[in-house]
Amino acid sequence: MVMEFYDVIKTRRSVRSYKPNAVPEEALSRVLDAARFAPSGSNRQPWKYLLVKSPELRKKIATLCGGQHWIAEAPIVVVACGSDIKYDRGGYMGEMSFLIDSAIGLTHLILAARAEGLGTCWIGLFDNESIKEILDIPTGWNVAAVTPLGYPKDPKWAQPGKRKEISEIVSVDQWS
Repeated sequence: MVMEFYDVIKTRRSVRSYKPNAVPEEALSRVLDAARFAPSGSNRQPWKYLLVKSPELRKKIATLCGGQHWIAEAPIVVVACGSDIKYDRGGYMGEMSFLIDSAIGLTHLILAARAEGLGTCWIGLFDNESIKEILDIPTGWNVAAVTPLGYPKDPKWAQPGKRKEISEIVSVDQWS
């Protein structure tokens, strides 16, 4: 079943409880392909996604994400990494541009996961150096974000949530 695009966006939620069911390879392939097609500065694509499937490694990653042990419930933990591409985008962006490019790619992955009926949760609290060490992430690469990926336990997980009104987040011509 393919979801309508705006339904995907409106019903995406942060899932913090997962079933142990495996993610079908076909669905995983589509989700990863969505990340692959994400835009990046000058199309440099400075990302790599590590799929952590080992239960032992998932537990270690969860511990390194501020002890959020529920992360390891998911059958896959995606560790999104980015590389400093030594490209000056100008201004304050500089070497941290990999974070933005990696975030765009992971957003594509997360929305595609929702379209497949899979849950995710963007994790920004993690020990970069320790995760790099246990996953053998090379020098020049850093963890940009982590997300569990799997089927949510709660059948009501995708209920629309409260969001700010457009008038609260958009201004025209000048800040207001």
